[in-house]
Amino acid sequence: MQTAKLATVVPLQRRAERPPDVESAALAALVERKATLTAALDDMCARASNLSEAATIIIDALRAGGRVLIAGNGGSAAEAQHFATELVGRFKRDRDAYAAIALTADTAILTALANDFGYEEVFARQVVAYGRRGDVLVAFSTSGESENLIRAALTARSREIVVVAVTGGRPSRLTAVADLAIRVPVVDTPLAQELHTVVLHVICDLVESSLAAQA
Repeated sequence: MQTAKLATVVPLQRRAERPPDVESAALAALVERKATLTAALDDMCARASNLSEAATIIIDALRAGGRVLIAGNGGSAAEAQHFATELVGRFKRDRDAYAAIALTADTAILTALANDFGYEEVFARQVVAYGRRGDVLVAFSTSGESENLIRAALTARSREIVVVAVTGGRPSRLTAVADLAIRVPVVDTPLAQELHTVVLHVICDLVESSLAAQA
């Protein structure tokens, strides 16, 4: 009988020590981020009514049997899917599923629409397909200048779908066409995306607590 060979155990390599300049850079980055985010959150606290209004719009739509359509590009596409996940699944509480669709998730639809109609129409076309009067479109964009989101917002408005825009700090074409704009008070893209996560989490908490209490 052939004796099975024992696997050779390769010792883990000792982790290389981090150069002091990298450690100090990491600390400096965290300190700067903490200061920026603290100031931004203080500013958002002073304008908390925007978040409560967005939550109320979504609560009213879901209570009436409507749905939430959510869109964005790149990192904002991830936020759209994150938001839909929290609504369809759960945020903090066990409760019924809420009707939410991320318009960023189906690659077959996205690529077909981009190929046949142009990338500018990938969200507007889905708003036509899925949206109904009384629904809500939530558009995430750090710049507020994405043509496909602006077209989706205009299409939604034409069909009496309420548009909530979540953007960076600058005025933009998207905020101009939205029914409600939540502008986080930063212009740096990564920081805006981090604050967009805060926004969607706060809205999810408000929506869930309100609807679960009335179930």
